Amino acid sequence: MKKTMMPLLCILLGLILASCKGESQDAVPSGPVTGEENAGPEGENFLDFYYTEENINYNAFYQRYRVYVEEGKHMFFHETRQVEGDYGPAEEKDTVRKGSFELTEEEWKEFLRFLDLGSASPRPEDPVDGDSGPWLYLYLKDGDPEGYAFSFSAYETLKEFEDWCAHLSEQGR
Repeated sequence: MKKTMMPLLCILLGLILASCKGESQDAVPSGPVTGEENAGPEGENFLDFYYTEENINYNAFYQRYRVYVEEGKHMFFHETRQVEGDYGPAEEKDTVRKGSFELTEEEWKEFLRFLDLGSASPRPEDPVDGDSGPWLYLYLKDGDPEGYAFSFSAYETLKEFEDWCAHLSEQGR
């Protein structure tokens, strides 16, 4: 009797777990797709976007790029910190470049093009420890106040975005 009950219990338990898994997946929103759908065709629903990368190992560094709206203007902020020949974290005293300026209309459209090449999802409850990033977060006027974790659809697009930001930061406006 015990030998026939065990497989039956395993099958029953498997069915229960499968049905629970299906319910929880349906209850979790997949998150918004960015670009025209959420930021709007002209970015009118856009508030803020952060890119942050940090490494606290030898030759520690910290890089932050931010695109945001301030008084109706589309702004770009950058900060680079570097610790040469030592371990991190790179602190404010280690800042080697920092600035902010208004984006041109063309630069703003380029940024919206980057948003179209990625997607956003609810921020994870437990952030990953020990990772150097980059961490990307998107905030929308009609979105979750906690913001969304953003990711580009391809690694090459992330690299293009980093190059675009580096180019802007080097302009020194």
